[in-house]
Order: sequence, then C-alpha cells, then structure tokens
Amino acid sequence: MPRYSSADRRAAKASLKDAEPICWWLDDVDAPPPRERVTSDRKADLAVVGGGYSGLWTALLAKQRDPDRDVILLEGKTIGWAASGRNGGFCSASLTHGQANGMDWYPADMPRLERLGRENLAGIVHTIKDFDIDCKLEQTGELRVATSEYQLEDIEADYQRMLDFGDDAVLLDQQATRAEVNSPTYLGAVWSKDKTVMVDPARLAWGLADACEQLGVRIHENTYVSGLQRDGEVMELATAHGTVRAAQVALGTNAFPSLLKRVRPYVVPVYDYAMATEPLTDAQLRTIGWSNRQGVGDSGNMFHYYRLCEDNSILWGGYDVIYHYGNKIDPKFDQRPETFQTLAEHFFETFPQLGGLKFTHTWGGVIDTCSRFFPFFGTGHHGRVAHATGYTGLGVGATRFGAQVMLDLLSGEDTDLTTLSTVRGKPVPFPPEPLRSAVINITRRSNTKADANEGHRNLWLRSLDRFGLGFDS
Repeated sequence: MPRYSSADRRAAKASLKDAEPICWWLDDVDAPPPRERVTSDRKADLAVVGGGYSGLWTALLAKQRDPDRDVILLEGKTIGWAASGRNGGFCSASLTHGQANGMDWYPADMPRLERLGRENLAGIVHTIKDFDIDCKLEQTGELRVATSEYQLEDIEADYQRMLDFGDDAVLLDQQATRAEVNSPTYLGAVWSKDKTVMVDPARLAWGLADACEQLGVRIHENTYVSGLQRDGEVMELATAHGTVRAAQVALGTNAFPSLLKRVRPYVVPVYDYAMATEPLTDAQLRTIGWSNRQGVGDSGNMFHYYRLCEDNSILWGGYDVIYHYGNKIDPKFDQRPETFQTLAEHFFETFPQLGGLKFTHTWGGVIDTCSRFFPFFGTGHHGRVAHATGYTGLGVGATRFGAQVMLDLLSGEDTDLTTLSTVRGKPVPFPPEPLRSAVINITRRSNTKADANEGHRNLWLRSLDRFGLGFDS
C-alpha cells in the first residue's frame, strides 16, 4: 500500500506550485551590497579563506585576541551565500553532533566538550548582543520528538544523558508534547531548553561581517582563491586579480575542495534541502500552538528539522541528503523537485490541520560531512595553515569553536583545545570512487529501511558502526 494517496500527492504538489526557487533567508531586501574584490597584490598577518561562519568567526576572534593583527578575509562569492546563509538557523551548543555521538567517539573528552560547548554558545549570544546583530535571536531551545514507538526509548535515553551532563531538559509525554506543538504524529519528546538558540542565519553572517570590519578586518568578496603555496616564511594565495601574501592562513572552505589536498579524503559534500511556507494566520497558528517557538527535530535516521520564522512562516527541511558522484558541486543541484514533493507530503502528514497552506520558497545547499559527523582539525605547510572541516549541519554554533581551534593551532602552542583527543584525532576517510558513491547510497537506503522497521539496523549499518563510518541526514 502506498503511504500517500493520489489526492495527498496532488495536494502536496499544488502547495509547491508558486514557490520561488530561492533561499528564504537570502531573499531579503536588507541584504548588503557586495564588498570590492581584490584588485592588486595584498599583504596580511593572517589570511582567512571563506566568508561563511567558519571564516567570519576566525577573523573576528583573531582581531579580538590581538587588535594589531592585520587580518584579511577572502570570499569567492558573497558573505553567507552558501551553507551559512541557507540552513535552518538552529544554533546548538553541541560540538559533537549530539551527546550520544560524542560519547561513541571520545567519551573521556565529553565533560570538557560539553563545558566548552556551553561557553561557545554563550560567546555567540554575547557577540550577537555586543555588536547589536539583528539576526532575530530566540533563546527557545529545541524539541526532539518521537514519531514511532521505538523512538520513545531513544528519547528517554537522551533525556537521562542530558541530566547527567547538567542540561536544563524536560521529558514530555504525548499529551504534553502536543500541548507544545500539536501534531497527530507526536508520541513524546524531550525539550532541551538551554542548548539551542534560533537565529536568522543569513543576517547572522552579514552581522558578523560588519563586526569584523568594525574591528579592522579587510573583507573582499567575489575573490576566489585558486591556489595556495609557500614562499619561504610566507604563504601565497592566488586570486584572479592579485596575490595575497600572509604569514598564516585559516581555511574555512568546508564543503568546497580544500586547498590542503590531504583533507579531501575525509570530506564529502552533500546537498540538504528546505522550504518555507507563507506566514500562518493567527487562526492557523492556534491550531498548532507552538507558543514557545522551539526548534523541532524528529528522531529518525532520515530526520526533519523545522521552526517558526519571524513572520510565523514555517521553515521545513531535512530528510533527503543527496551526494553526487565524484564529490560534484553544482548550482543546478540547489533545486530538486522530487525532494520538495516528498517534504511537502511529510509536512501535511505532520500538520494536517494546515491543509491548503502554500510554500513560497524552495532551496538546497551543499554542506560538508565527515564520517564522525563533527569537525576535525589540522595544519599544513609546517603549521602556517590551519583548517576546521566536516561540521555536518551543526556549523551555526560549532564554527566559532572551530575558529578558536584554528587560531590555537596557528599559535603553535598546546592549549586547552589543542590537547583534546577530539582535536588531535581524525575521522575515518571515505573510500575513493566508485566505492564512495556505493557506500553512501547503500547507507542511505539502509537508513530509510531502518526508519521503517522500528529502527532495526541491518548488517550493513552494524558493520559501518563497527568501523566508525556513518552517513545520514
């Protein structure tokens, strides 16, 4: 039996009919004009490559640590145009893609990582307030909801782990969950109240760029760095209209091919997709409640994330995560009608009371993932170049921590961060093609089957677990 009737599919398709193929966050009349590109040779103490969160936090923190440091930031297109401006705006304290994943990888580090994650989130909130960044900050926390019976055990295990780490968390039964957000699919939830804040991601990126410039960072957009080489004690970054020479380089290119080739086997670029609805009327909003405006995620391997935006439209994303053979990245992949159709069907299953609601925007974007699901770190060219890569969808918050690690690595000193096993360790690399595509696609299908089979992980998934490999949405 099909999961959805023909009428359901037609209704979902109709909801997408007039949607604009553009990111809701970036479709903003207040989007800043681009800054000038590099037009001649430049020099700096520190060159930062990438104008997303990773690069912006690195530049900002570098100037806060040493106001006399000459910092230049180079962005190939415009500030926040890629993953930093296209995500759901969930800014999490987790540095390890959740406590359970961190415990699987580095249990001895987890008390420190949880403390550092809390400090990192507090630092983000402080920066937003200190620089008056208009990113629509909402300190509402996140609901993780169970939509299948087997997930209730996972939810309770998460709750107990949160309490062990001192989190402010509440376990909700079905009635209490639906009192928070009213969906007939919900069976229970855990509400983590103090570990996630919600932001407008594009406005956060634009605000961080403004903050960088207030401190003296030179930002150049539409300046693609095509090459990196060492010339004695100085690194040279090649651009179309000039060479940038710097004593040190921080790489915040993430999903895009690293200028350090040794990094590339550990990362795959995958496409994540999201949509936004028209604003809900007061009457529509009353049918779902959501008065506490938490971010929401469900508990499947192939999960959805969703939240209310400032105008009470709903951002709805996730589930599909798409890899293209050979690590291919192309703007044409930003739109995927079959994924939007699936997401629309899932939306109206979750909120049937919103039947007839229209989607106004559909978009996708490429993110970086690695086999351990949280970033790894390293240096090159005898410590003159540092990178932080592999955020796997939690980069809104964790990139600030990654920036701190990169700056510590460039200092050449042992610090509270660089001595972490998490920082010193590496994920398992992905195999080369054609095995890479085969592994990823088999894993995606297996995860989908597990979600449909009470979470039962087949032999393939259990084998990947054993070798420390993973891939999900």
